[in-house]
Amino acid sequence: MAKKILIVDDEPDVLTYLTILFQDNGYDVISAVNGKECFEKAKNDKPALITLDITMPEESGVRAFRELQDDSVTANIPVVIITGISSEFKQFISTRRQVKPPVAYFEKPIDRELLITKVKELVGN
Repeated sequence: MAKKILIVDDEPDVLTYLTILFQDNGYDVISAVNGKECFEKAKNDKPALITLDITMPEESGVRAFRELQDDSVTANIPVVIITGISSEFKQFISTRRQVKPPVAYFEKPIDRELLITKVKELVGN
């Protein structure tokens, strides 16, 4: 059975790009367009990994990231941050005491080979 990845991004082009990338590499994919939907799907579908954008409407990725870590059902799901925000954000989120840092961080545009290598390292095929 293929591992499931939850892609969270409010940009349809990014959702499509990542969905195809992960499906082409043998993963099942579900998606969410904001942090609130991310948290609900993570709890219900229990994906092997979550890719999370930071700037989204309704509920930001930062808030969703914190909620995921605060809930016992979702706390151990690896989260890969994928965002258009500058590298200063990586330093910011990595120094927060309230949350552990994400397992990986990628800036848009995404290096697809590095992303797939990291996902395989984290959850296998």
